[in-house]
Amino acid sequence: MKRIALSAAMVLAGCQQAALPEERDVSAARGAALFAQNCTGCHADDARGGVGPDLTTLSARNGGVFPWDRVLGQIDGLGRHGDPDAVMPEFGARGSGDTVVVERDGLGVPVPVDLLALVTWLEGVQG
Repeated sequence: MKRIALSAAMVLAGCQQAALPEERDVSAARGAALFAQNCTGCHADDARGGVGPDLTTLSARNGGVFPWDRVLGQIDGLGRHGDPDAVMPEFGARGSGDTVVVERDGLGVPVPVDLLALVTWLEGVQG
């Protein structure tokens, strides 16, 4: 596992990641590309729905706070592994690949790069 110490504030503020190689790029731009490849079939190009829920209202539905941990878990598939009723594919089932360590509540939390990029982009599209 490759480690990059990033504070959650740095990542979630959309910090510049241009100096990082692509396999470590957690930028919103990379997240947008990953969303286009993996998520638009259900959530539409603008993340406003389709057959899936409107992802631009996650913060609004959570008292104005982006539910970072819950979104990470939902995309990854944590808590629903093997659930026969789960509709959304488990993004984490693809393998974690390169991982960065994000500081959350004083702890270093390893997060797959692609997952972090997706969540960073989703936070940026909140209405």
